[in-house]
Amino acid sequence: MTPEAASIKAEELCNLAPVIPVLVLDDVATARPLAEALVAGGLPVLEVTLRTPVALDVISEMAKVEGGVVGAGTLLTPQDVKNAVNAGATFGVSPGATDTLLDACEAADLPLLPGAATSSEVMRLLERGYRVQKFFPAEANGGAPALKAIGAPLPQVKFCPTGGVSPANAPTYLGLSNTLCVGGSWVAPKDLIAAKDWSAIEALAAEAAALPR
Repeated sequence: MTPEAASIKAEELCNLAPVIPVLVLDDVATARPLAEALVAGGLPVLEVTLRTPVALDVISEMAKVEGGVVGAGTLLTPQDVKNAVNAGATFGVSPGATDTLLDACEAADLPLLPGAATSSEVMRLLERGYRVQKFFPAEANGGAPALKAIGAPLPQVKFCPTGGVSPANAPTYLGLSNTLCVGGSWVAPKDLIAAKDWSAIEALAAEAAALPR
């Protein structure tokens, strides 16, 4: 998959809903009901971070949910890419970008939302053909004002800001012309997952899905 094709696919995914849930799960048993609640609430695109031992199994379970689009986050190495694809991930997300990782995703035909934090990183990815990127860590990098400033000289690049995004600041990000959607974990809080309160999570998802952009 070329970077251009990857960007087209990434933009399609980002346009499906204003929020992509960023999920860190420790229990495979919660994977499917959580995905069902989020999809029912209007958030079909799900990012499962490879930060726990069961993450790949979680991806496999969530991939079975009708209407869901499951991707793997925290891709760092070519092995991560291979494992994610084998688990059923249909897209990838990375905190940053290296040539090795980009090569692996392109070879595996895995659309990637590559992370960038500075204008130089954004330009380097754009030079390679990636015009849809993840702005990370968003709040630590100056938040919406920084992303707006980056957009002034680089309007052709669109972003999914992630990292510190919340219900309070999400509307500000979504109001930017260079923001397609945001990534956030607030729609699936650990306490509600532990309580298996899927109806409450569906309600949070519905609120997030209704955010204007």
